[in-house]
Amino acid sequence: MTAIDHATISVGDAIAPLERTIGLTDMVAYAGATWDWHKLHYDQAYVAEKKLPGPIVDGQVYGALLVEMLQDWLGPQSFVRELEFSFRNLVFAGETLRCSGTVTAVSADRLEAEMTVVVVAEDGTDGRAAAAPCRAVVLLGRADGPGA
Repeated sequence: MTAIDHATISVGDAIAPLERTIGLTDMVAYAGATWDWHKLHYDQAYVAEKKLPGPIVDGQVYGALLVEMLQDWLGPQSFVRELEFSFRNLVFAGETLRCSGTVTAVSADRLEAEMTVVVVAEDGTDGRAAAAPCRAVVLLGRADGPGA
């Protein structure tokens, strides 16, 4: 993906969305990276005992996807300084998440964005909210550069 020219960003611009299907293999890899080995995230027999439809995606994955979306759109000369989001619904292995957002403030060295994470419905539309509201402040340039 080619990053957007930071000089062309305006308030109201849509952030290039990110969609990702979260499979059980992804969830086990994430558990290994974060040392979060709760059985809810990978053990199908355990979640069946709890009468859940499948293993639960770790909620911190939403944050990782939001940062990925922002950095894919803005390129390597961007640094997410602040990220806030609120959990809304459980997401299960095999479901597809869609992250999207809008620029709410922009200056030469930073931007602010409001975002959402939704589960994609069977018909391809936005389904239930996974995380909302979501907010980020992104430095444009270097992490230790202007705006830091």
